[in-house]
Amino acid sequence: MVDFEKVEVTTDLLILGGGMAACGAAVEAAHWAKKHNLKVTLVDKAGMDRSGAVAMGLSAINQYVGLKDGQNTVKDYVDYVRNDLMGVCREDLVASIARHVDSSVHLFEKWGLPIWTDDKGGYVHEGRWQLMINGESYKIIVSEAAKNHLGVDNIYERVYITEPLMDGDKIAGAVGFSTRENKFYVFKAKAVICSMGGAVHVFRPRSTGEGLGRSWYPPFNSGSSAAFTLKAGAEMTCQEVRFIPVRFKDAYGPVGAWFLLFKSRATNAFGGNYMVERKDELEKWKPYGLVKPIPANLRNWLGMLDIQEGLGPIYMRTEEAMQKIADDYKDDPKAYKKKKKELESEAWEDFLDMTISQAHLWAATNVQPEEKPSEIAACEPYFIGSHSGASGAWVSGPKDIAPDEYFWGYTNMTTTPGLFAAGDASGASSHKFSSGSHAEGRIAAKAACAYCVDNADQPKVDEAKVAEFKADIEKPFNLYAENQDKSTDPTVNPAYISPRQFMFRLQKIMDEYAGGVSAQFSTNKFLLEKGMELMTYLREDSVNLAAQENNLHELMRVFEARHRMWQAEAHLRTILFREETRWPGYYFRADTPTMKEDWACFANCKVDTASGEWEMMKKPIISLNL
Repeated sequence: MVDFEKVEVTTDLLILGGGMAACGAAVEAAHWAKKHNLKVTLVDKAGMDRSGAVAMGLSAINQYVGLKDGQNTVKDYVDYVRNDLMGVCREDLVASIARHVDSSVHLFEKWGLPIWTDDKGGYVHEGRWQLMINGESYKIIVSEAAKNHLGVDNIYERVYITEPLMDGDKIAGAVGFSTRENKFYVFKAKAVICSMGGAVHVFRPRSTGEGLGRSWYPPFNSGSSAAFTLKAGAEMTCQEVRFIPVRFKDAYGPVGAWFLLFKSRATNAFGGNYMVERKDELEKWKPYGLVKPIPANLRNWLGMLDIQEGLGPIYMRTEEAMQKIADDYKDDPKAYKKKKKELESEAWEDFLDMTISQAHLWAATNVQPEEKPSEIAACEPYFIGSHSGASGAWVSGPKDIAPDEYFWGYTNMTTTPGLFAAGDASGASSHKFSSGSHAEGRIAAKAACAYCVDNADQPKVDEAKVAEFKADIEKPFNLYAENQDKSTDPTVNPAYISPRQFMFRLQKIMDEYAGGVSAQFSTNKFLLEKGMELMTYLREDSVNLAAQENNLHELMRVFEARHRMWQAEAHLRTILFREETRWPGYYFRADTPTMKEDWACFANCKVDTASGEWEMMKKPIISLNL
């Protein structure tokens, strides 16, 4: 029998995660902790240098408002986000981030991030809100600053958080285990900031077989934020709003630079431009179908209609775009040659910075983007509260601008006292991306430090519950050891389930019943109800997940599988609850195929973990009239 060493850590503020939001929280918390003599501890399941959505690198900062230079206003950004989310967003949260995000970007530059500048010293924009960067070391630069501010002695890396610790209805810390040693960690805290990322691999991926595990969003994001906040009794929002990005097919290379920087267009196989030819379709989704820019889901939808009618595949006309730009220099052969070389370099650099697999695939399939187009396709759904999705916890807005219905004491605190959320963990405030997530982490940290000052007593922890959590973490090892001789193949056993097989089963349910790739992103009430039935069986079987002895990474896969299951169930229940189609291109409810006036609201949920009962509820959308 496995018996992990128990390690206890008592702190004031506990930051969970190591991505951009967590790094922002660490920098800000360190400042306020010094003023109020607080201890701050950060826990990351990976190494902070390469943790989170920016782990591989990034070619652009996707949120920069430019307030100082008068380029845009906070209202401009709020309008953009509201329209892109088809009217469903928390304007107070979006505004809160928009007014602080520029300062995070300026910090990145101060810490050493190379941001492109023009001849006049101004930032080079990829689009209205995006800045071009040399971002292969983006995350390393940001995490180094976080470590320097917080101190490495206050950071625990390679520790996977499994459960929240509670003191009645308020947070009291978290438990987890080391992915390097047989150690069980108990973190006791007055306040907790949840910033453990979104979720991929909840749905069956488009790239299977040789591409298994490949995703546009980091494959190690396992829904821990959603699972943690749900288990802590926090109210959740927008769990139906998943994000489906269009990416270069099979390698998931990003298309943003091609659309925004290179001004490329996408066509079907017959050369038709669906954005032009299907313009009338946008009338059905007004007022949002008539705004500029067209919402991301509607752009997806127009391309999906082409695919459904047999006009695919869809191509990004890379060769056309690069030639058009170069043609501006055709009267000067030397300048023309130089510009062509520059464009080719930028085309490859975009992927080398953030999706190396795309550069590899181009090379392997003899694709030269300056000579021939490249296929693009909609990916499987992801849950990303910081990008074009909106799933996450329902959090308090800032006191100065939040309506009374959206404010309950501390900015970015969930409905669970002492539990804060930032980045992918907070909902209804999308389009914060990397810089906005960092800013939101700072916002949450300042508020969390204030909470610690106002609530100076250390919460009480039920030691019997701690022992129960420890046994639960050890169980997958013990289950395997006790039953491994019941089969000759360790991956197939009547007494337990491997995390890999469990993941395949979860992905199959979500793909076929919740509208994944194989279902053309379409579903209906009956499919969703069947998916819920199968999810019930899956949850029952989750207690039998096992990990091969001494394989701590497989033990981590067990709990990643459990966390993805929580995200999946929240999604199924909420997409079933919202009886309309509001985001075609992300999902299509064939039985309720249009937007409905009575669903111009938030769809929220929470679960009573003791009874297992879920509560579904509507919450009003309140405009700030900025």
